[in-house]
Amino acid sequence: MNIRLAQHTDLKSINTIYNQAVAARYCTADLDPISISEREKWFDTHSEDKYPVYVGLENDVVVAWFSFSAWRLGRRALEMSAEVSYYIHDKHFRKGYAKQLMNFAIEKAPELGFINLFAILLEPNTASIKLLEKFDFQLWGRLPDIANIDGEVCSQRIYGRKV
Repeated sequence: MNIRLAQHTDLKSINTIYNQAVAARYCTADLDPISISEREKWFDTHSEDKYPVYVGLENDVVVAWFSFSAWRLGRRALEMSAEVSYYIHDKHFRKGYAKQLMNFAIEKAPELGFINLFAILLEPNTASIKLLEKFDFQLWGRLPDIANIDGEVCSQRIYGRKV
């Protein structure tokens, strides 16, 4: 898989992959599919020099993506930390793409001025928990019973690490 900066033309693929995660449940706290206009607004909060979005390509087709996002956008004291999010197309699970994206994110973070990376996820998302733990992310926090997914209440976890 090749990794490159996301472009506006990738938004449809990024959104398709994200909405697969919405439909799968427990991969995101969104319950409804995200529209392209919502995705464009999200993309506009990311910049190449500070909070970039990257796509993973297989044969020039977007099969995965990840982003660095601001924690509490606008609060400059927090700019040394970034949230990482990653999503894989459901036809490309178990190919090691999430590991590749995480390696890339950890390597890229210092260039962007980040010393802390963290991920926020729902507790039933054990695949992501295992991935984060493989990359030495530690449990930094737990928000008990904070999410209601189709009538099932679950907790959120925050995993983080220094880079």
